[in-house]
Amino acid sequence: MLVGVVGKPNTGKSTFFSAATLRDVPIADYPFTTIQPNVGVAYLRTECVHMEMGVTDNPRNSVCKDGNRLIPVKLVDVAGLVEGASKGRGLGNQFLDEIRQADALIQVVDASGSTDSEGRKVQPGTHDPVADIEMVEREFDLWVYGIIKRDWEKSARNAEQTGSRITQHLANRLTGLTVGEGEIENVLLHLRLKTDTPTEWAEEQLMLFVKTLREQTKPSLIAANKADLPTSLSNIDRLKETGRKVIPCASEAELLLRRAAEHGLVDYTPGDSAFKLVSEQRLTPAQMRAVSMVEEKVMKVFHGTGVQAAINEAYFSLLKAIVVFPVEDEHKLADKKGMVLPDAYVMKGGSTALDLARTVHSELAEGFLYAIDVRSGMRLGANHVLKNRDIVKIVSSKSVR
Repeated sequence: MLVGVVGKPNTGKSTFFSAATLRDVPIADYPFTTIQPNVGVAYLRTECVHMEMGVTDNPRNSVCKDGNRLIPVKLVDVAGLVEGASKGRGLGNQFLDEIRQADALIQVVDASGSTDSEGRKVQPGTHDPVADIEMVEREFDLWVYGIIKRDWEKSARNAEQTGSRITQHLANRLTGLTVGEGEIENVLLHLRLKTDTPTEWAEEQLMLFVKTLREQTKPSLIAANKADLPTSLSNIDRLKETGRKVIPCASEAELLLRRAAEHGLVDYTPGDSAFKLVSEQRLTPAQMRAVSMVEEKVMKVFHGTGVQAAINEAYFSLLKAIVVFPVEDEHKLADKKGMVLPDAYVMKGGSTALDLARTVHSELAEGFLYAIDVRSGMRLGANHVLKNRDIVKIVSSKSVR
């Protein structure tokens, strides 16, 4: 699964990405800082099962801190979109193309209203962040619409004359968006568009199809960035009134805390609602003022910076992701080397026991016999749908070295 970080220029997207991944990316106060898309590893935070099971774990593919598992997930930060991007304006189609494989989107918005539609600085509170959301969504829709329209009339006529499926044509056109024919059929059914007479679809109906398909296959949330600025609070309320999922964010605060934690200055885990100073004496007066500002304007007001909350929400809420803990010894909760609960895998909602076997190792899947739910001891078939926080043993005729 891949989550894309999108938005207009100069909203703090690169800061959000850098804070989430601690990867050095160009960060500057001007539009189009991101010239090439950045791909990095962030972390999904979830409560570890080791406390519930009464064991001490030995994480291998993830980190466990204070009872929380931090599991690697992928983020891609794409250059800012501007009005006309779907026609190549700004950095144009190149960057729309980079987010086509994202399974969900985090749209970073300047909630303070201090940058205009092009990302240029303006008086705080004078620009409408709701308009920015609508612009980014519209440009993405127009881009997809343009892909479909290239040979639409010919394909629609051909489908009617030959009795072929228009859904198959649409799936072929949109294959790069990782959209399947079944998803297209569901959208057409929802919109009550007749698949046997696509030549009768009006332009407005085709555009509505594109919009609905985006909402269904590229679900998104709003990271209301710069939430700690004075003009942001009223705008955050307005953003929530649109019905979209909105999370107040302070990316600069998160970046400051994560770098301070990296240097041992504060005790902080991404997603915490507070932090502790480790060594106040090592902080310069300027650093102390910055840390105090984060505590007063961010942590006490929002109970967190919102960056980790946005990532968790994207995976757990938008993508219905689950975390599964595979083990080889169901009694000791360990692998063959005795490592307790060594791995935690983030999987799509609806994943089966066989899917887990494939994720762990292809040979386990090839020889799959059954799985065991460690908590209940029950045998699970290949098609058994897994739940979040399941602990599972895979029994296979093939062993993995």
